[in-house]
Amino acid sequence: MQPDQTHIALLPSAGMGHLTPFLRLADLLVRRHCRVTLITTHPIVSLAESRLVSCFLSAFPQVTQLQFHLLPLDPSTVKHSTDPFFIQYETIRRSAHLLSPLLATLSPPLHALVYDALLISSIIPVTETLHFSNYIIFPSSARMLSFYSYFPTFASKSGDAPAMPCDVEIPGLTPIPRSSIPPLLFIPDSLFAKIFMEDSRKVAKLNGVLVNTFEGLEAQSLEVLTGRKLLEGMPSVFVVGPLPPCEFERGECGDQLKWLDEQPARSVVYVSFGSRTAMSRDQIREVGEGLVKSGCRFLWVIKDKKVDKEEEEGLDEVVGHELMERMEAKGLVVKKWVDQPQILGHNSVGGFVSHCGWNSVTEAAWYGVPILAWPQGGDQKINAEVVEASGVGMWVTSWGEEVVVKGDEIGGRIREMMGSELLRGKVAEIREKARKASGDGGSIEITFKRLIEEWKKSNKSI
Repeated sequence: MQPDQTHIALLPSAGMGHLTPFLRLADLLVRRHCRVTLITTHPIVSLAESRLVSCFLSAFPQVTQLQFHLLPLDPSTVKHSTDPFFIQYETIRRSAHLLSPLLATLSPPLHALVYDALLISSIIPVTETLHFSNYIIFPSSARMLSFYSYFPTFASKSGDAPAMPCDVEIPGLTPIPRSSIPPLLFIPDSLFAKIFMEDSRKVAKLNGVLVNTFEGLEAQSLEVLTGRKLLEGMPSVFVVGPLPPCEFERGECGDQLKWLDEQPARSVVYVSFGSRTAMSRDQIREVGEGLVKSGCRFLWVIKDKKVDKEEEEGLDEVVGHELMERMEAKGLVVKKWVDQPQILGHNSVGGFVSHCGWNSVTEAAWYGVPILAWPQGGDQKINAEVVEASGVGMWVTSWGEEVVVKGDEIGGRIREMMGSELLRGKVAEIREKARKASGDGGSIEITFKRLIEEWKKSNKSI
């Protein structure tokens, strides 16, 4: 290591939506001559995460892997949650004290630890004990970060979540409807609500927050956040997006790419609800009906289990043999992990039916693909608000996970998205802004220069 080389440790939590931005950040840090230590938790929840970490470490042998073995957790001790990813968040939190001796032995010493936003209250004692700077990556939109940062102030005025008024009034932003608030916040004893409430109160103790977005997508929210008007003692917000897809992420998707190669330009609608969303069988079959009735070509990724290790049944069992036969004429249906950036970047893809996980939104913006937003839970409705307001896509607000949306309506909305020249033109503009932010002299380069200089000057190394 060079004497003035900046040494940063990265600690993701669980799920591809949280892991992916960390590894893309690590790629950019290595390219800027930083020394990077990646802390990997063991055990890991999904096969997709394990494979992606392996691909990253193979591509970057100069990155140090620090294995963090978690304490066993009895799931029955976790209130109101059977979600394996939420349980993993809590397992990491309860094991956090074990990090201190691991980090203290790193040589050369760290300049900063960058960790997941779901770990704040458990990691701050570690960074305070070891006397180095602490930063988070916020794995969602700047609008969601605004809600998260302002939530303790709002909650103190409004009481508990079920008593919240219809809209959340955040200074400087358009109101957030009550219907867009993550549903689990309305269950005060839920594990998600516990983590959210504990950690949002500690934001002012951070040295900085990294957020994967850019001005062309979220100008209003970024102005509020960088102006530090939401919270007394609001830390610096570093706008590091869009974090572009990286070479190490490229997976085996030869069959899908071969099929896409045979389709006309901008003719295919890509349908995927992310790495964690498990739809009911009834809704899966209505999606299939909708795709047939849309008349469009389509590439559809099906998921009916939350964790990929549990995906055992074939497509015929999940979708139904008769519907599978009807879909063969115009579509390709897969039930496995796909390389989403390669698909979105393909010339034949002209639209994206998405749950609005934040990585999916930024990838669609990066490639200039319009979105038909269909949020399923968590932060996704707030992200869908960004999709609609920015012009990246359209959102049918009546669709949700509570009701089964019928195939006729799905098909009609897909035709509307695929036929909208206005939407296509707007998302092309945002694509250009994303590329400009990532190019030479763009906002990402400026932000990383400022961030690395801050780390070097922190004087808080171990």
